[in-house]
Amino acid sequence: MSEKKRILFLCTGNSCRSQMAEAWTRHLRGDEFEAYSAGTSPRGIDPMAVHVMAEAGVNISSQKSKSIDSFGMIEFDYVVTMCDDARESCPYYPAKTKLIHHGFDDPPELAKGGKKESEIIDIYRRVRDEIKDYVINFETADS
Repeated sequence: MSEKKRILFLCTGNSCRSQMAEAWTRHLRGDEFEAYSAGTSPRGIDPMAVHVMAEAGVNISSQKSKSIDSFGMIEFDYVVTMCDDARESCPYYPAKTKLIHHGFDDPPELAKGGKKESEIIDIYRRVRDEIKDYVINFETADS
């Protein structure tokens, strides 16, 4: 079997979407990818993200929010920016790294504004499931 491809999911806070993507990739495609996540301004794991991932059978409670700077020497095959802010502030990567942008709604942002708890959890679940579908269908140039 060939060497696993390294993939970094990059978001602003590394608190929700990129954490979910890292976990889904490890859970569903760990035989193909070595998954990482980071933020341009990390701010800790979102407890609701932990909750909805646990509902789906994936435990992210021990994952940590990390800065993009913490991966200085790792060479990635793919960097996936998951929000416009991360895309705009994405650092330079060597030519071999394929940069991909696939934006997802920001559950904490959508949850603002006095929504009911049931509406909030539905937002997180929807984005969780969209990220899962993205990971399942992620195509590489080598596939």
